[in-house]
Amino acid sequence: MSGLANSNQSPQWQRPRRDPWRRFQTSMALVLVIVVVGWIGYALLGLPWFDALYQTVITITTVGFGEVDLELANTNAYRAFTLALVIVGVGSVLYTISVFVDTLIEGTLNDAFRRRRMAKAITEMSGHTIICGWGQVGHAVADFCRRHDTDVVVIDRDPKDNVLDLPLIIGDATNDDVLREAGVERAGTLVLALDHDADNLFVCLSARSITKKLFIVARTSDQKNEPKFFQAGADRVINPHEIGGSRMAALALQPHVAEFIDEILHDDQHDVSVQEFVLTDSSPVAGHRLMDLSTGDHRSLIIAIRKGDNQYHTNPSSETEVHGGDVLIALGSHAELDALRARI
Repeated sequence: MSGLANSNQSPQWQRPRRDPWRRFQTSMALVLVIVVVGWIGYALLGLPWFDALYQTVITITTVGFGEVDLELANTNAYRAFTLALVIVGVGSVLYTISVFVDTLIEGTLNDAFRRRRMAKAITEMSGHTIICGWGQVGHAVADFCRRHDTDVVVIDRDPKDNVLDLPLIIGDATNDDVLREAGVERAGTLVLALDHDADNLFVCLSARSITKKLFIVARTSDQKNEPKFFQAGADRVINPHEIGGSRMAALALQPHVAEFIDEILHDDQHDVSVQEFVLTDSSPVAGHRLMDLSTGDHRSLIIAIRKGDNQYHTNPSSETEVHGGDVLIALGSHAELDALRARI
């Protein structure tokens, strides 16, 4: 049984992550400014441009080489400028070095802690969704899952974009150990969104051999490969190009129907949703009629039932009995669906 999160809740996984190198970049910029100021200052005091740069660098780094112009170095203006440059420049260089070391240690520790937290979080997950492939399709699936309060684990060889706060496993999904690390034995759904059909097919075969209970949704770029995915154990096979074309055609021919379906499935700004409820034999409504599930104003929220024949019975009569194993498709507000879920 799936549930939807409150539409007013904003997903926490979209909060930006702190960059551990920002402080080091700022200190390096400060050192660069001091070098430029020292370079210009020595040049204005009378040193040639290259000698001015050389004198600035050996001064702020405390190398200890001699003055490039001994006669100019004996003037009060030169000494006062050098004194100020030493105080400011050396301090900035030492600070930059300390920040660099601190950043390395902090970044390493943060990565270690993050990996440990991620591994612990995955081991505690059950019924979560595993997404193989962090491309455009993976992004869309993750966004939909998180908006509907579903735990997500991402697997990708080399994620080009930031996965934010989602648990991420960098590895090859065709490796059984990587799938097990993502908790495939306890997962509810596996989404195969890799770039190539061969990879998706191989992962589908591997995952199905590990667990028979997993619901597998596979992406294919060639409709001719669909039978192979079903033979490998996929429950659903999706061709994004075909779906995109069908949606464009629906918007062109039946725009109001297409927009209504988009709103109830993807738009959280409207207080209407479609959810599915899987009845178990122990459900208190098993063996009862649909009229027993009607709302206070005698409206039925059930718009379809999928029974043991795997056929969808739309607009079922209020006299229809429901039994364990039936899948009820309900349409209503979030409050109505929550009340229906409590009764089921």
